[in-house]
Amino acid sequence: MDNLGVLSLLALAPILVVGVLLVGLRWPAKWAMPVGFVTAALVGAFAWGMPGVTILAASIEGLIIALGLLFIIFGALLLLQTLTQSGALATIRAGFTSISPDRRVQAIIIGWLFGSFIEGASGFGTPAAVVAPLLLALGFPALGAVLVGMVIQSTPVSFGAAGTPVLTGVGEGLAGAPQTAARTAELGLTSEGYLAQIGLEIAALHAVAGTLIPLFMVCLLTRFFGENRSFADGLAVAPFALYSAFAMTIPYVAVAALLGPEFPALLGGLIGLALVMFTSSRGFLMPKQVWDFPPRERWLDRWIGNIEPDTTVASARMTYVRAWAPYVLVAVLLVLSRVIEPVKDGLQSVAVGPSDILGTGIDEQLEVLYSPGAVFLVVCLVTYALHRMSGRQIATSWSVSGRQLAGAAIALLFALPLVRILINSGPEYNTSGLESMPLTLAAGAAAVAGGTWPLFAPWIGALGAFIAGSNTVSNLTFSLFQFATAQNIGVDPETVVAAQAVGGAAGNMITVHNVVAASATVGLLGREGDVIRMTIIPMTYYCLVAGGLAFVVIYGVGFNLGTLVLLLVIASLAVAVVRGRRRRPSEQETFVR
Repeated sequence: MDNLGVLSLLALAPILVVGVLLVGLRWPAKWAMPVGFVTAALVGAFAWGMPGVTILAASIEGLIIALGLLFIIFGALLLLQTLTQSGALATIRAGFTSISPDRRVQAIIIGWLFGSFIEGASGFGTPAAVVAPLLLALGFPALGAVLVGMVIQSTPVSFGAAGTPVLTGVGEGLAGAPQTAARTAELGLTSEGYLAQIGLEIAALHAVAGTLIPLFMVCLLTRFFGENRSFADGLAVAPFALYSAFAMTIPYVAVAALLGPEFPALLGGLIGLALVMFTSSRGFLMPKQVWDFPPRERWLDRWIGNIEPDTTVASARMTYVRAWAPYVLVAVLLVLSRVIEPVKDGLQSVAVGPSDILGTGIDEQLEVLYSPGAVFLVVCLVTYALHRMSGRQIATSWSVSGRQLAGAAIALLFALPLVRILINSGPEYNTSGLESMPLTLAAGAAAVAGGTWPLFAPWIGALGAFIAGSNTVSNLTFSLFQFATAQNIGVDPETVVAAQAVGGAAGNMITVHNVVAASATVGLLGREGDVIRMTIIPMTYYCLVAGGLAFVVIYGVGFNLGTLVLLLVIASLAVAVVRGRRRRPSEQETFVR
């Protein structure tokens, strides 16, 4: 078979099947992903001529990668539960409350800055699960708390869990492809240096698009949950919102340039948080009028969950230093283990996994001690002593984390084998001589979109994150596809892959399982549609800006589609600002009724 259109559709079939089951039929990922895996195996066997042993080897490789991701996820969940059980989160919450009673300020500091730091340290939807209950405890409507937690699942996401979406997602997505090796050699870089270069481009795109995310967040909050239902109330804190954005994004890009893809979100969020909390405590750029939600008795029923806000006062024995110490220790250990070469080499030397799976030449090994999951476990052990936790508290943290992990395990244990079958379907692994499924898709996409492809690259990333529930999995699935498409249309692949990663991060704002996880922490299950209808607004903005910027980076500023898209975004935002300021307080909001 040599019909490019038919082959492209067959290569797309596993992803399309998952999309229809998840979105169209609303199946849970734990059911949809196994069906997608079987579809990939059948297409690989009958259309691509992959031997059964190769499909099995690729599946085993995917399982090993999935176990590595589950190790990181479990460590992140365990750290969160450890701090919850010890009372540290209550102390952290009390510290945020003392900064300002203004809900917009609280949303920016807790959501954007603290959430970015948590994303950098933990990733995998953890920030929304931390931010939402914190805001609920401060008096936010449950639906508003989830909204804030989901909107910030954007700029920091590409560097979440110490850079996992770039290091594992992009890195493993491109690993082993001869095109990647040739491009790396052409640029005179090591594979690590090549990933760092892509990471810097990702950070730069995020920094531009993410500048307006704090302002977007508070405008949505005031529009849908304010007394006046007005964007104008959110725009009133534009100076503080922009200052808070730059406080995170400037160190974020600097860290990406100096230290690589592990630390932009972690250190950018931490530096921004420390700076903004310090200046805010001294009144810098604080709004003159305090904004709050209407009285609780006037809240719509759809705003409220079935969990009463936890207003527990922090224990007197837990100082702010002790409460924050575990997160600081995570940051320190991650940085030291990545920048001190003898330590880094020693940790990476401990690897487990087969080097030649079933004699196919496919291999995959886990660097267990180098994984962020190992850092999280070490910090948990230190926290047990530091916070003087009881055996019952420790047991509860492990029990809850284990149950939470089980929900993600099935989907990942099928998603990653699916991805590796797609990637390992090239001529060295099949009897048909066809290029791999991602490369075939790339050829079809290039034939349809041609040179305009950079505009569409972020949307593919967002689609992947929406379907798979993970920026990492989206990058694993589509990085090689984006790389090859860029080469087919004759442009630098690094920028297109960066646009993929940025779009994948933006897609986290509408990822169903993240919305479900965040909603569960505030007792709001069943309202996922309401959340997505709001968060799809900033997600659309993000993908348009990322695509326009990627186009301009590749083709330059001028009379072209990229410049036009950016101008249209700016014009649309300007119109929204003008209309928001003109909106009368009597106009009532019906969006989430």
